[in-house]
Amino acid sequence: MNNLLSFKRTLIVGILNVTPDSFSDGGLFFDTEKAIAHAKEMIQEGADIIDIGGESTKPGSDPVSEEEELKRVKPIIERLRKETAVPISIDTYKPRVAEECLKIGAQIVNDVTGLNNKEMVEVVARHKVPVVIMHMKGVPKSMQENPTYTDVVQEIKEFFKEGIQAAREAGIRDIILDPGIGFGKTVEHNLQILKRLGEFKELDCPILVGTSRKSFIGKLTGDLPVEDRLEGSIASMVIATMNGATLVRVHDVKPAKRAIQIADAIKYAG
Repeated sequence: MNNLLSFKRTLIVGILNVTPDSFSDGGLFFDTEKAIAHAKEMIQEGADIIDIGGESTKPGSDPVSEEEELKRVKPIIERLRKETAVPISIDTYKPRVAEECLKIGAQIVNDVTGLNNKEMVEVVARHKVPVVIMHMKGVPKSMQENPTYTDVVQEIKEFFKEGIQAAREAGIRDIILDPGIGFGKTVEHNLQILKRLGEFKELDCPILVGTSRKSFIGKLTGDLPVEDRLEGSIASMVIATMNGATLVRVHDVKPAKRAIQIADAIKYAG
């Protein structure tokens, strides 16, 4: 595994959405200075990686152009690379955006479309960086319109096997798997994925889980709004950690870090 990633403990991936319309923090960090300040705050609170995204992939969202996405994320990456040492992940499915961001200092590609674009495979292979292969059923605009599976975990596993094979054949060594909680899944699908997360271990890749503030938590706790889902987010990420996750992607770094420290202490107790 790339030396950027050490799995002696669970890694905290801090979310930085540089968008006007992300589901939980759209517009909050659209300004460059606010984005930089928030990234530095997350690093101080214990984030091991900062994951920067310039396009919302919430259910029902519309795509943005490459030019707009690059306009949003490049200034942030350039500044953070100069002013911090924490690894930067670029959350994009566009090969050109990934290419441009890797050139200026991003060190990980987080692809919500699971490397289904051959050009993206080539970009990642050429730069020799880790990649997150995420599973998504459909596209953000329509992915939550009645998603169906015969066996959600088994179908995601088969998707991962194909992605891993394509990546390995291209020479990509460092692969992280994300089952895509909330991306074309019902509440029950999400629960089954978290409960059966250990079944992905046979693929022999680190597992990233992102449950932070997602709608299934709100639905399970009395239709709570986004800003009131912290406890549910922490409960789900602790369970994910105990069931095999090696990275958790979070909005609220400080409480997540503290909770995961306890989970790790139990998980790795001699």
